[in-house]
Amino acid sequence: MIDPQIQGTAIILTDGALKDGPAKTAHGLIRGTDRFTILGVIDPVWAGHDAGEVLDGKKRNIPVYASVQEAIQASSQPIAYALVGIAPKGGKLPQEMISLLVDCIQAGLHIVSGLHQYLNDIPELAEAAAARGVQLIDIRKPKPKDQLHFWSGKIFEVSCPIVAVLGMDTKMGKRTTARLFTEACCRQGLRAEMVSTGQTGWMQGARYGFVLDTMYNDFVSGELEHAIYTCFVEQHPDVIFVEGQSGLRNPSGPCGAEFLLSGGARHVILQYAPKRIYFDDNPAWGRIPAVTDEIALIRMYGSEVVAITLNTEKCSPEEALRFQQSYRDQTGLPVFLPLEQGVEEGVALIRELIASTQSLSA
Repeated sequence: MIDPQIQGTAIILTDGALKDGPAKTAHGLIRGTDRFTILGVIDPVWAGHDAGEVLDGKKRNIPVYASVQEAIQASSQPIAYALVGIAPKGGKLPQEMISLLVDCIQAGLHIVSGLHQYLNDIPELAEAAAARGVQLIDIRKPKPKDQLHFWSGKIFEVSCPIVAVLGMDTKMGKRTTARLFTEACCRQGLRAEMVSTGQTGWMQGARYGFVLDTMYNDFVSGELEHAIYTCFVEQHPDVIFVEGQSGLRNPSGPCGAEFLLSGGARHVILQYAPKRIYFDDNPAWGRIPAVTDEIALIRMYGSEVVAITLNTEKCSPEEALRFQQSYRDQTGLPVFLPLEQGVEEGVALIRELIASTQSLSA
């Protein structure tokens, strides 16, 4: 069981990958976290830059350092944690990062990792942590089986809209979009909550959720239901956003039906990258279906896509706007560019879902 009180000052470790896809955990933390105060990023390739400017051109006053020692010396506050900011394929810690983690341990920093490979299973790290008296925190470790839940049907007692943010592939930005919608709703006076289903969401401070891809299969439906139901009964929100994982038809990890069926999400925000042709950019895995085809599939599960959000990777600003208009024309749905334009205009749509749900339950 992960201690929910883990929080404080932190640095992020990206080991040269700050601008790349494998550093998506770092990207989420740079954009915002309620659990940690980010004091810097360790990445010798981008040392001397602002992490936000490296990520998306927006200055966030998060300096990038070449080493742990440099960060400690430059920081105006003591640093408590080092966060593994990469999520490489296979979830295995790169060998070259072990010495970096040893440096962090010797400096007295607790290490937080969301990788499939547990830090505590690496003898060199476990021995160094024991000698220095610091924690190795593997947040992908599932709870003991006697603390897990089977699906019970309690999801049918949730009377507020449940909106799943699904993507048509991996690394689409589902978590970021879910967080942006949650924050936008709160700014406009709605009681919005987000249920996280990945390690980065926990690092960002999500109060409800679990790490789906490390859960025993028999308990996925139940843990999803339990997270949503608990959020509902404890917070009484107007709307719950659920972070999706992978994609309904990604052959390397099909996922999505759980959110629609076990999680009771009758509304979907669908994230798509217009210039991505193949699943995971791999032609051997097949072409990503048309957006209209995915909308039809989601409808077969009994849910409706209420908006489309675009990941504009590899798009110029002009191309992004053209794609936005094109998908509006094709689907008749609102289409948002979350990173470029924000999602404030989408709050009106969420208010309509809330009003509609309330009228049906009256």
